[in-house]
Amino acid sequence: MAKKENAARRSPLNAQPRIHQRAREIQSYGTVSHALPLDLEEPVRLEMTEQLNLLLADTMTLRDLYKKSHWQVAGPTFYQLHLLFDKHYDEQAEIVDTIAERIQLLGGVSLAMAADIAETTRIERPPRGREEVPVQISRLLDAHQIILNHCRTLADRADEIGDQGTNDMVVSDVLRTNELQVWFLSEHLVEMPLVHAQEPGMRKAG
Repeated sequence: MAKKENAARRSPLNAQPRIHQRAREIQSYGTVSHALPLDLEEPVRLEMTEQLNLLLADTMTLRDLYKKSHWQVAGPTFYQLHLLFDKHYDEQAEIVDTIAERIQLLGGVSLAMAADIAETTRIERPPRGREEVPVQISRLLDAHQIILNHCRTLADRADEIGDQGTNDMVVSDVLRTNELQVWFLSEHLVEMPLVHAQEPGMRKAG
């Protein structure tokens, strides 16, 4: 009898797609699940996922700032910077995935949508229009500095509370990549002659 009732409750198979579906969230933002036996206490995972979401929002913003710069760069260094900005964009996109996956691994919920990122990031929003190359690079460097500062604080805190996995990810994947990108960018702001070298004794004192 019970089997017949259960069968009656089931919907018949149908090839029609079930579109426009809605339901309650399966996990609220700002919480952590207990699915994985990670040997990390809930307060540790809550703190780390919160901090990682801040890092994620800034990284996604930096990633998109690189794409904006890639599209809108102009001037004599267009070709070189067009390629460099896109390379850095791809590297930041990989970091975005790494951070988001770490948040999910810890049982948290990663930020994902543009509106949520815009509300969370600490990076200044650029104008919609095009800017000069030195301004583009300066904006990118300012964004990197925000991320690097947070990386160092977060890595120290993760180590202090016993989350070595987050510490390793932040240092190995996020910090080192951002440091390298800062070097490549900064060298483009050094004022050097392109064709005619300055004669000895002509350089201005620092």
